[in-house]
Amino acid sequence: MKITYSIIAPIYNEIDNLPELHRRVKGVMDSSGEPWELILVDDGSTDGSTEKIRELAAADSTIRPVIFARNFGHQVAITAGWDYARGAAMVIIDADLQDPPEVILELAKKWKEGYEVVYAVRSEREGETWFKKFTAAMFYRLIYSITDVKIPVDTGDFRLMDRKVVNVLKQMKERHRFPRGMSAWVGFKQIGVPYKRAARVAGVTKYPFSKMLRLALNAITGFSYFPLQVATYFGFTLAGLSILAIPVIAILRLAGSHSFEGQTTTLISVLFLGGVQLISLGILGEYIGRLYDEAKGRPLYIVREAPEEE
Repeated sequence: MKITYSIIAPIYNEIDNLPELHRRVKGVMDSSGEPWELILVDDGSTDGSTEKIRELAAADSTIRPVIFARNFGHQVAITAGWDYARGAAMVIIDADLQDPPEVILELAKKWKEGYEVVYAVRSEREGETWFKKFTAAMFYRLIYSITDVKIPVDTGDFRLMDRKVVNVLKQMKERHRFPRGMSAWVGFKQIGVPYKRAARVAGVTKYPFSKMLRLALNAITGFSYFPLQVATYFGFTLAGLSILAIPVIAILRLAGSHSFEGQTTTLISVLFLGGVQLISLGILGEYIGRLYDEAKGRPLYIVREAPEEE
């Protein structure tokens, strides 16, 4: 049977959300009247989610479990979902139900109109602190302003993509992945659908500030040379200031000024320049480290259990 929709849900310690996720996805997708499958990618859960996924799969043949050998990360779990999906259209959704499954039908409507990437835009965010909302807003706008690809603001991974788009994405094997940026980079006909993001049903967020920061680094280094350019701008700016400062200091000394006597100014200048140099080396190291990861050529993930190809 040809599958129309593949719903991909990365799972990491979501045992309390899994039954409700299955119930709501099943209700929505059954109402579509078209064949569908739910791919649950277990990203090394330790709370019993793995056993729960197996239990749900045994009771419902529409569920296809993909069990990782260990935790490889949310972005890699999405990639595994692409690899095992059989549908003509693929939907990425969070397991915490902050992305309401009911919105899938709205995404599907745009897909049937001819759009190949339909991303969900967060018009409202329930159940989140002001700090989370502020940092999320800053994150999306920072990425939009400095990356070479214009990634839509206020969008997460919740989106529907046509199979031909996913077939292109599967050819992109970089280890430090940013799927929402990758789907913007490939082009195709895209449109956004606004929705109200719900509060998490159970459990705690898997994206605290530290992970958001790491995701931002993946986005910036994967789609922009801006950090390297910043280091260059610093160098030219400091060199220009130094050239301007030489005649100023010389004139002040000749005029008998005591403003720049002693070692304090020298020490401050040395410390400042040393800090800039270390920051520049750190930026270079970040890019070189990513090159090293790519050069090793290790697989993106290791699967312990996966559905057989049909």
